[in-house]
Amino acid sequence: MLGRLARYLRFVGCDTAYLHGLSDDELLELSRREGRTLLTRDRALSRRSPSSFFVASPVLAEQWRAVRRAWPSIPTEPSFVRCSLCNGPLEPRPPSEAGTSAPPAVRSGLGPLYACRDCGHRYWEGSHTVEIRARIAAWERDASR
Repeated sequence: MLGRLARYLRFVGCDTAYLHGLSDDELLELSRREGRTLLTRDRALSRRSPSSFFVASPVLAEQWRAVRRAWPSIPTEPSFVRCSLCNGPLEPRPPSEAGTSAPPAVRSGLGPLYACRDCGHRYWEGSHTVEIRARIAAWERDASR
């Protein structure tokens, strides 16, 4: 229920687990065992754990602002350190591993290339990162008003 928020937290480097198909009991046990804060939109589930945080809004921008109010030290600048898909660590890769989907500048070594150590997904700077930065900056500006 907070998959998009999880991706944005990963974009800024937060170690953010997001798992599908687990029961409430399994989620609670996993968050306890791993020492994680459980972010949830499920009010009843949030009441079952002292280390949970209830996210009231279904709107991504409001979810971001609520989490940032609770944890103001969360970074606001995207960094290539976590995979947005699986949360694995990203590692710099040589241009020879860029593949044909990467822009020519990345394939020729003019821009950095990263790959997830766990799932292999590749990342590079592009219009998508410009949009992510702009979106987060707008959320931050709106929060200060």
